[in-house]
Amino acid sequence: MTDYFHVHIERDALLSLPSLGLAHLGDSVFEVMVRAWLILHGRAKARDLHRATVRYVAAPAQAAAVERLLPLLTPEEADVYRRGRNTAPHSVPRAASRAQYQAATGLEALFGWLYLQGRTERLNELFEVIMAEE
Repeated sequence: MTDYFHVHIERDALLSLPSLGLAHLGDSVFEVMVRAWLILHGRAKARDLHRATVRYVAAPAQAAAVERLLPLLTPEEADVYRRGRNTAPHSVPRAASRAQYQAATGLEALFGWLYLQGRTERLNELFEVIMAEE
C-alpha cells in the first residue's frame, strides 16, 4: 500500500513530472502548513480561519514570500522554482497580476517537488522564513 503522507520519489523521476502537477500538489502542501501554523499560533478565531488562510495562500502573498526565499534556495531548488514560474498559466485570478501568479506557481512547484522527495525538514526551513515576518 502506498503511504501518501510520506511519499518519496527519486529525483530522476521528479524531472519527468510537469511543473503544473508539482504546483498542484505544492499548493495543498503549502495550505496545510499555513493552516497548521494558524492553529498552533492562535492567529485566528475559528470562524475566521478560512479568511486568514486565504490571506497567506493567495498569489500576491506567495509572490512576496518568494522574494524572501530566493537568496536561500540551492541551485537545484531555484531551477525547480523557475520551471514552475515560467509555466504559462491558463488563467490569472483577478486579485493577482500575471507576474504574481507565476511567482506563486513557482513557489508551489518547489513545495510539491520537496514534498515528493520526502524533504519535510527543508519544507519547514523555507516555511519558517516565509512566516518569520508574521
